[in-house]
Amino acid sequence: MQQSYDLDLSEIAAFVALAEAGSFVAAAARLGRDATVVSRRIQALESRLGVRLADRTTRQVVLTEAGNAYLRRVRPLLEALEDANGEATEIAHGVPQGRLRLALPASFGRMWLAPLIVDFIEAYPGIRIEAEYSNRFVDLVGEGFDAAVRLGTLPDSRLVARKVADRRRMLCASPEYIARRGAPTCPKDLAEHSCLIFTGKPDPHQWEFLEPDGAQLSVAVEGPLVCDDAEALVAAGIRGLGIVYANDWLVGRELKAGALVPVLESWRMADEGAIYIVVPSRRGMPSKTRAFTDWLSSRLSSPPWRGL
Repeated sequence: MQQSYDLDLSEIAAFVALAEAGSFVAAAARLGRDATVVSRRIQALESRLGVRLADRTTRQVVLTEAGNAYLRRVRPLLEALEDANGEATEIAHGVPQGRLRLALPASFGRMWLAPLIVDFIEAYPGIRIEAEYSNRFVDLVGEGFDAAVRLGTLPDSRLVARKVADRRRMLCASPEYIARRGAPTCPKDLAEHSCLIFTGKPDPHQWEFLEPDGAQLSVAVEGPLVCDDAEALVAAGIRGLGIVYANDWLVGRELKAGALVPVLESWRMADEGAIYIVVPSRRGMPSKTRAFTDWLSSRLSSPPWRGL
């Protein structure tokens, strides 16, 4: 029997919803249809393709090998169609629409970007955000991200970067630690103190400062905790375990509450960097991406962690 490969987008959409939701009831809720309608569409698609895409049990739906292969190919097509529909609506109505994929740094994203993204969605209900919170350095073009927020110093790149805020390095400790051990008066004093070491730094056991003339001073430090999680080091600092090397955005609330106090304030730390929004290209930038970059830039122009 000759197979028909005519596309029926409602069947494909039902299959993708089923694969992502894991059940007919959940897929039906996502599509706003009855579960029996979703079931009929899946059966029609399988009949059209001549292959079983999913095995059904009373508890769950499991994709077959053919189903997994089919999902990998059709999901990006549906997403691209959704984006195309959104862009066409944009042109017709001038309102940003469609899916916006964002790569956001983990701790900074959770602390300061997540609330702003909720505000953004409320302001632009036609945009659907897909956000990945990770410190992984993503390939925007290769992985299909529309924009990313990055911290620090950016390498040379074909990507377009927009600086939205400064990032300041600083040292701080709990009042209890200072009362017990005293406050260092110059960077070399740190050799006599307990320092909390962040391994995300290129040379974790060397803390760099800038002399008044711009020369760099490097100090070797040691301490009771070495960790790749900055938030865990802040928590240890609050408990009085030692001096924390941190970004101002990471400890803004703790400084405001008095749980931490600045150390060596008169000394400027090296490697301050900045906070950037990065996009693949400025040319032909969709209005949904432009709306987000403008929104975030305006919200971070006066960094909220400094105005607590």
